[in-house]
Amino acid sequence: MKQVLETIVKNIVENPDEVTITEKEEENKTIYNVKVAESDMGRIIGKQGKVANSIRTLMRALNSKDKKKISIEFLD
Repeated sequence: MKQVLETIVKNIVENPDEVTITEKEEENKTIYNVKVAESDMGRIIGKQGKVANSIRTLMRALNSKDKKKISIEFLD
């Protein structure tokens, strides 16, 4: 899942080398912290958060077979 998220994010931003994704496992939840270059934050969030919400929706759909929840946080 981390590789899929990384591919999606790297194809959106202008500086794909500065993308870092950390994965944190909890009991019923997997948390992905996505960090991109400051100049790419607008691209990854989108107008009114539409791009970020689309990424979250897509990742949740891909993760639907697992019983764990997934959370994606975009960090500055």
